Amino acid sequence: MNLYAPISEHGLIGDLQTAALISTEATIDWFCSPRYDSPSIFGSLLDCQNGGHCKIYPRVQTYAKRQHYAPDTCVLVTRFLTEQGVGAVIDFMPPALTHKPTKNHRLVRLLRCARGGMTFNIDISPRFDYARRPHEVTATAEGWEFTSGDEHLAVHVVDSLGEKCLSEGRIHEGAVQLTATLRAGSASGVLLETDPDSPPRIIPPEECDRLLEETVGFWHDWLAHSRYTGRWREMVNRSAMTLKLMTYAPSGAMIAAPTTSLPEQIGGERNWDYRYAWVRDTTLSLHALLGMGFTEEAAAFTDWMGDRVREQTGAGKHPLKVMYRVDGSGNLGEETLEHWEGYRSSAPVRIGNGAVDQLQLDIYGSVLDCLQHADQRGLQTSYANWQALTRIVDWVCDNWEQPEAGIWETRGGDKEFTYGRVATWIALDRAIRIAAARGRPAEQDRWIRHRNAVYTQVMERGWSPERAAFTQYLGSDVLDSSLLVMPAVGFISPQDPRWMSTMDAIKKDLVSDNLVYRYDPAASPDGLRGSEGTFSACTFWYVEALARAGRLREARLVFERMLTYANHLGLYSEEIGLTGDQLGNFPQALTHLTLINAALTLDAHLDDVAVPVVPRASIFPGPYWVSAR
Repeated sequence: MNLYAPISEHGLIGDLQTAALISTEATIDWFCSPRYDSPSIFGSLLDCQNGGHCKIYPRVQTYAKRQHYAPDTCVLVTRFLTEQGVGAVIDFMPPALTHKPTKNHRLVRLLRCARGGMTFNIDISPRFDYARRPHEVTATAEGWEFTSGDEHLAVHVVDSLGEKCLSEGRIHEGAVQLTATLRAGSASGVLLETDPDSPPRIIPPEECDRLLEETVGFWHDWLAHSRYTGRWREMVNRSAMTLKLMTYAPSGAMIAAPTTSLPEQIGGERNWDYRYAWVRDTTLSLHALLGMGFTEEAAAFTDWMGDRVREQTGAGKHPLKVMYRVDGSGNLGEETLEHWEGYRSSAPVRIGNGAVDQLQLDIYGSVLDCLQHADQRGLQTSYANWQALTRIVDWVCDNWEQPEAGIWETRGGDKEFTYGRVATWIALDRAIRIAAARGRPAEQDRWIRHRNAVYTQVMERGWSPERAAFTQYLGSDVLDSSLLVMPAVGFISPQDPRWMSTMDAIKKDLVSDNLVYRYDPAASPDGLRGSEGTFSACTFWYVEALARAGRLREARLVFERMLTYANHLGLYSEEIGLTGDQLGNFPQALTHLTLINAALTLDAHLDDVAVPVVPRASIFPGPYWVSAR
């Protein structure tokens, strides 16, 4: 029996400082506290026997299940249907509205019965510090409390005094086990609270209803700031809310994913910890959220990035780290949890990320592109930030010809990656533009000279006449989908013959059934065993590239088909396997960022021109023309 739910069969809830993954069986499989990158309390996602969980499930053997978000919110509803009754588990975390880090987090699990009657079993079995530290559980007059060192998890009972739906409960092998018997219209449940400021207590359902209404109101008010009214509103809004769930409110940093070590290949070693803020992802988020009208989040990202820029000294091997913790610290030493088996035996389970100190030249292009985009939207760079940026740009001028690890953080040796060179051009170009537009002091002649040299090098050595395409690294004949962004950043015209030829080569070698691989590990070894699925962000980059090249019918088909690979809640992991299963850490911010940007780009191009529409009966007949409006 396989005890692991598929990666895609999970929903995400959170309070803007941490988050939890909940399966379609209403099991909390993953929850870290007090932050996204803290040790886990529930970790059955990575070890179903020893990781810890919080299960709520019907007592009957046979039932149907459905899971959805309450409309325009991050309140997760898991419904169980039987012939005898219909019950639901409503999971949510009231947002931590403070901009100060807190250890106190509440996870509400409200039970309701809509028809007939239903009995639920509740099993609360935490395992603190990635199951490395023992705990004690104590029964109190009105609940239970788990204690492990200085960590505390209180179990508050949600029950009506007049009905008393919950059984007395028992402690068994370090777990609390309860039974809830409900009839139509009744409510019960539990509220889990970390670092509680009061002993466990009985909470009336009305109090949980108030918390629920406040949480629903928060998400409705937040989403009301969106200006997106395009064709794919539901998917774009869900992506935006997912990104908000992965944004650490006290600092404005966005994590790449709330999970670690979910495999890119089942049984393989391509397992990484993504619970950190990548410079690249954070800067891409600015384009997506500004494009939707979320200026407050964009300003927070800009401030966070400005702090990282000012921290650098301009000395050393490279001034910026690839990633940071959400509080801005850079201590991400990588270690392996040998005592955990990994998702479906996909070891190793890693915490920390050894790529933190790699040289990846593209992050400098990301930072300058982000700040220049913000500057154009009224979020001007401060004097202190500009001083630090000039030191970074000078460093780029001195070091852009170094081999590096590249955007994919390969562990097979540094190379002269073409994407890194393109991003270096972005860094220099955007710095020149800011200086010229704002009259900022800068060595513009030097920056222009190096920018032109980078451009010439890419055009001469990054281009392969044999492949008739731009290639992964200088002088090679290997393709790489990261180069799909070249026209989006203005490096090359989307109608340039060289670019059109490159797109044809990528389509031939790296596109399979409209899904896009990052690169071919067999042709370009990356220092790791095994293979991987198609990379979802690359597919959305492909959509943008097609749209900019005027291939709108093809772009829309790829985009619409990609939407079918989302899970039942509209969430995406990092990759898609051969049979359509989701692989890698989940949900992944980069995928949702690129989805939003692809939708914005495709909408804009469809609105500007008449486009061919494919009859529903077939995608093969010739197009007929209608107005895109």
